[in-house]
Amino acid sequence: MAKLYFYYSAMNAGKSTTLLQSSFNYRERGMNTIVFTSASDDRYGTGVVKSRIGLELDAHLFSGDTNLFETVSADMEKAPVHCVLVDEAQFLSAEQVDQLAKVADEMRIPVLCYGLRTDFQATLFPGSTRLLAIADELVELKTICTCGSKATMNLRINEDGKAVSVGDQKEIGGNDRYIALCRKHFMEKLAEAEAS
Repeated sequence: MAKLYFYYSAMNAGKSTTLLQSSFNYRERGMNTIVFTSASDDRYGTGVVKSRIGLELDAHLFSGDTNLFETVSADMEKAPVHCVLVDEAQFLSAEQVDQLAKVADEMRIPVLCYGLRTDFQATLFPGSTRLLAIADELVELKTICTCGSKATMNLRINEDGKAVSVGDQKEIGGNDRYIALCRKHFMEKLAEAEAS
């Protein structure tokens, strides 16, 4: 039985690197993969998954109206698909997560989703919420806080490096906009931002 996996973490835990390595492992064995990434993430150009260590791979884009089950079905007509990998999975809708579950259940293709669990306000993303609810396997990828503890939170910062406590849930950025912190330091930084 193929499974739906959710690999989640705070920022800078190597989610994209792990996705790219997984795709490479399949392709090295002569198997085909389909890679998806969010159309809203254009940090490295559109239609590409790129890790901070320089690895990259072309990808299908998904937006709110993309039917992932239909896209995988169309690709299957051209060549066999052995694994589906999704970067920025927090930006999936609940319906799209259900479509990916259908890929695993009906097409018997493993689906590996990589994304953030929570946003900069410690609120679950819609895609993450649904993945946490229905994924067969939940895998936490770990990174560390500035204090050396496990980082579980994503602090959004402004141009001056100060914490941001309000704004849209979806704002693309890297190290210039986000810092992975443990809960203690995240809460301290948010309290500082709200007090000023």
